[in-house]
Amino acid sequence: MERIPFTPEGFQRLKEELERLKTVERREVVRAIEEARAHGDISENAEYEAAKERQAHIEGRIQELTDRLARAEVIDPPKEPPQRVQFGVRVRLLDLDTEEEIEYRLVGPYESEVEKGHISVTSPLGRSLIGKEIGDEIEVRTPAGTRHFEILEIKV
Repeated sequence: MERIPFTPEGFQRLKEELERLKTVERREVVRAIEEARAHGDISENAEYEAAKERQAHIEGRIQELTDRLARAEVIDPPKEPPQRVQFGVRVRLLDLDTEEEIEYRLVGPYESEVEKGHISVTSPLGRSLIGKEIGDEIEVRTPAGTRHFEILEIKV
């Protein structure tokens, strides 16, 4: 069974989503199905079909989250800024092609949200950063082409 790395915050968000699905959304969809059944013939009842589809989606998501939580490996970020880039740290980079500074936090693959500055350690950039130090230059092959970065800062 392959372990999935998570930050403590990402693991907590997953647990909260699973709990909400089981205790709130599951109950709501059961009520919607019961209400749709009360309207009579379910063979041509669009409300019933929609509620059953929603139920299937919820149950599938519950199974998916349960699996992820079972395989989760929660990795606490370091207390002090490390010398090298590792899981859970924030990295400030200089894009050598555009001279733009950007900052990312390295997180697990299911926590990645680029618009929030969270990139997966399994992404091309994430893999290139692991183990590097301040001042190191890296070359990253992406679907959009090769990019060049310099590591300016590593923080917790």
